[in-house]
Amino acid sequence: DESNIVITNGSQNSFFSLFNLLAGEMQDGSSRKILLPIVPEYIGYADQGLTEDIFVSIQPDIVFLDNKQYKYQINFDKLKSTIKQNNIGAICVSRPTNPTGNVITDIELKELTTIAQDNSIPLIVDNAYGQPFPDALYTNANLDWNNNIVLCMSLSKLGLPGLRTGIVIANREIAQALSRINGVLTLAPNSMGPGILTRMIQDDELLQVCSDVIKPFYKQKADNAVTIFNEVFTDFPVYMHKLEGAFFMWLWFPELKITSEQLYIELKKKNVYIIPGHNFFMGMESDWDHQNQCIRINCAKDEDVLRKGLEIILKTVT
Repeated sequence: DESNIVITNGSQNSFFSLFNLLAGEMQDGSSRKILLPIVPEYIGYADQGLTEDIFVSIQPDIVFLDNKQYKYQINFDKLKSTIKQNNIGAICVSRPTNPTGNVITDIELKELTTIAQDNSIPLIVDNAYGQPFPDALYTNANLDWNNNIVLCMSLSKLGLPGLRTGIVIANREIAQALSRINGVLTLAPNSMGPGILTRMIQDDELLQVCSDVIKPFYKQKADNAVTIFNEVFTDFPVYMHKLEGAFFMWLWFPELKITSEQLYIELKKKNVYIIPGHNFFMGMESDWDHQNQCIRINCAKDEDVLRKGLEIILKTVT
């Protein structure tokens, strides 16, 4: 139903409105938080709250895989206890996740959906890299929606970030509230992005572009990144998160002698630019060494550039 759909001026606008609608200081004087069920999570959320400490997050479980890879998984016991101990306004998870390329499994998503419904908490799913567009997914994952899920999408990953078009699919109460916020903040969202998207849907171009152009391009970039990682770091103690979607490599150096922030400073002097990992662990209270041992790298680069950058990183951390 069209009453469940809201157009915003980009995903950042969508999340600013959603987070401050559902969490922070409420009219009755209480305070609610956004629960991130798994971190690291998208850094763009970090400064969206109008009140401080709007996030609470769960330290993930780490599952080691073959070929120096690993995967984060949701710790549902910690999740349930956190909900009991905090006044949660919404749960938010990105799928796939920037920065790690993690895709929570269908089983994890189903469990999150059940927990959210049982506690009458909206579940926000950030689908910026997901299905049906741009479909930058390299693993099996199904998309679901119900009246308790707030599904957020964007045109940015179609190569159209300048059009600033966000799409939110939610129950009518949340959709109407977002529409009112739109009216106050921006009067009306731009029409160029929705116009282009409408034409692509009507002409049956959207899904074809995703399946024939966008997904194969980034899947090849991801495969190349894994190959180069294995060649460069053959005998070095470093792990890469399994690249299941999106455009990024997430590297973990468990024996790193400096923090990822210090590594960033050293690499910047050599014209190699990474994002230090601690920035992506919003809402975590524990002092977990892992936060300072990880870095994010854009893997959608030219292969020679990526290889050279990884080689410089290796020399710097050795």
